[in-house]
Amino acid sequence: MSRPRIVFMGTPEFAVASLEACFDVGDVVAVVTQPDKPKGRSGAPIASPVKERALEKGLPVLQPQKLRTPPFVEELRQYAPDVCVVTAYGKILPKDLLALPVKGCVNVHGSLLPRFRGAAPIQWAIAHGDTETGVTLMVMDEGLDTGPMLATKRLPIAPDETSATLYPKLAALGGELLRESLPRYLSGELTPTPQPSEGMVLAPIIDKENAKLDFTKSAVELDRRLRAFTPWPGAYTLLSGKVFKVHHMRPASGKGEPGTVLSAGPEGIEVACGEGSLVFLDVQPEGKRVMRASDFLSGHKLQPGSQPFSS
Repeated sequence: MSRPRIVFMGTPEFAVASLEACFDVGDVVAVVTQPDKPKGRSGAPIASPVKERALEKGLPVLQPQKLRTPPFVEELRQYAPDVCVVTAYGKILPKDLLALPVKGCVNVHGSLLPRFRGAAPIQWAIAHGDTETGVTLMVMDEGLDTGPMLATKRLPIAPDETSATLYPKLAALGGELLRESLPRYLSGELTPTPQPSEGMVLAPIIDKENAKLDFTKSAVELDRRLRAFTPWPGAYTLLSGKVFKVHHMRPASGKGEPGTVLSAGPEGIEVACGEGSLVFLDVQPEGKRVMRASDFLSGHKLQPGSQPFSS
């Protein structure tokens, strides 16, 4: 049996392991990725990690600004794909593109569907306090991560897990899932199964607003959110009207009016929350470097009982 013709669609580092798996499973005839984007002070356009890997392999790389107009599907048709594999591409695929490959389009999604449909499943799994996550291989339809499932792989979420540590684990797991399950799907051995109707949670795109520390929430929830939004957008509050980033903190059992400083000393800055308290360990005042909270306090006094922080 001849190797399947695969068009791969993906953009960030997370998708590279899936692309590598496709090299093993079939013949990757083209790679579709987002257009190069300006980065850094120079504003020079930077290729995506997927594009860099595709060029190393000498593959055709397509970077459409839009998938609908002009009809990108006609450009893709010349590659006669048996299947299109999509991992973190970053755009919704139109109906005509979904229907182009003989075996449709399959997606590696970074959660155990139907939980966490949307753009940021890895972050929201941590933010919600889940103890387990994984990856799902599904056949794509026109909905947002609503297509029937082919297979899943599970992974525990460590108590100190951050998005930065979870991303590479799930990326590698996605590659494993493709190697194991894509050939079985293409041969007809795997039958798509509709997603369960229960347990769906949306995982919307992350923005800077998600980084604000709302001290009316519980300390445990705010700690999870910092870990979820590490490395970006992190966590911050305002001190004297200026951004005060918190890079490392731990939940504690202190009590008080939310936002009240309970203690400030060598052990850090303890701030009361809606339930429990947070101890700031590593902080970054606006315009300054990251420092220990105790070092910050050597030049800035915070009085217990005061409420210097605002969101």
